[in-house]
Amino acid sequence: MLKNVRLIASDLDGTIIRADGTISPRTINAFLKAREHGIHIVFVTGRPFRWLTPIREAFDHLGTVICSNGAVLYDLESEKLIWSKTMDVPTLQKVKNIITAAEPGATFAAETTRGLHLESDFAESHERELISRFEPLNLRSSELFEHGVVKFLAKSRTKNADEFLALVADKLASLVTVTHSAKDVSLLEMAHPLINKSVALADYAKGLGIVSADVAAFGDMPNDLEMLSWAGHGYAMASGHASALEAAAYRAPDVEEDGVAQIIEKILEANKYS
Repeated sequence: MLKNVRLIASDLDGTIIRADGTISPRTINAFLKAREHGIHIVFVTGRPFRWLTPIREAFDHLGTVICSNGAVLYDLESEKLIWSKTMDVPTLQKVKNIITAAEPGATFAAETTRGLHLESDFAESHERELISRFEPLNLRSSELFEHGVVKFLAKSRTKNADEFLALVADKLASLVTVTHSAKDVSLLEMAHPLINKSVALADYAKGLGIVSADVAAFGDMPNDLEMLSWAGHGYAMASGHASALEAAAYRAPDVEEDGVAQIIEKILEANKYS
C-alpha cells in the first residue's frame, strides 16, 4: 500500500524533466512535501553528476543522486562524490571491437568521474562545440587507465536504439551491462557488468533500513527496467518505452501531466500528510 512508502526514487529525463528541460512547480512541490514529511528522496539517472542543473535549479541541494545508470552515487547536498564503480580499459577495448564488428560505423565516447571523452565523429553537426569542451577519446590514455570509466557509449547512425541493442546485447553480456535511454538518438549506454539502477538503489535503500516493498520508483526507458521491477511500487510513465511499461506493475500519467507529482500526492494522502 502507498502508505508504506518510505523512499521515492525517480528517473529524471522524460519522468520529471519535461520536453522543454524544466521541472514543473507542481512536481517540485510534491517532492519537497514528501521530504518535509520524512520520506527519503533519491534521483536515479543516466546523467553524469556534472549534468544535474535541472535538479539543482528546482530543488537546490536536495537529496542523493544515483548517476550514470547506477555507477555513481553523488551527495547533492554536500556536492560530494560518494563512490563509483568503473570499467577497466582492456574490457572497453574488447567491447569496442565487438560493437564495431557488428556495426562498422559506430562511434564511441567514455564518461569518467572527471569528464567526458569523445571520438571526433561522435558528436552531431549541431553538437560540435562538444569536441572543444571535452577530451578526445583514446583508450590508451593514462587517465582512463588510472581513473576507469563509469559509462561507455556507442552511437549508431544506421539502426534505431532497439535494433542496435538487439544486435550486440548477447555478445556483450559477460563484459558489461548495456541499455539505452535516449529517445532521439541511437545510443547504447554500458556500465560494469554488476551495475544497473536497481543494484545501486537497493544498496542505498539497505543503508537506510528500507526494503523494496517500501520504495516507489518512477521511470520511462529501458535503463529503468530493473529499478521498476525491483521496487514494490514501480511506476512507468504513460509515455514510456514499451519495455518500461511491461516491467512496471503500475502506470503514472505522462510527464507533461505531472504524472510523478500526481502519484506522490496520493502517497502523501495515504499517509495523511496532505
